[in-house]
Amino acid sequence: MGTEAFTIRSETKKVRQLDRLASQLDRSRNYLVNQAIDQLLELHAWQIERTKEGIKAADEDHFASDTEMERIFDKYADR
Repeated sequence: MGTEAFTIRSETKKVRQLDRLASQLDRSRNYLVNQAIDQLLELHAWQIERTKEGIKAADEDHFASDTEMERIFDKYADR
């Protein structure tokens, strides 16, 4: 896998926090930023996939019945 450099601008406070965390974890700033990017990409890929699945189910008229919804509401009503 190749790598590519790019530049970002961030608030000074965030950069200092990142540097402190990197020091505490004995990791580089670059490592932490890449970990954060990986997590962000994974999260959004997951959300997009679930949204597509939901849209497909809705397009196919796969909805919970009134009875199923009542059971769900009853389950959480007393909490």
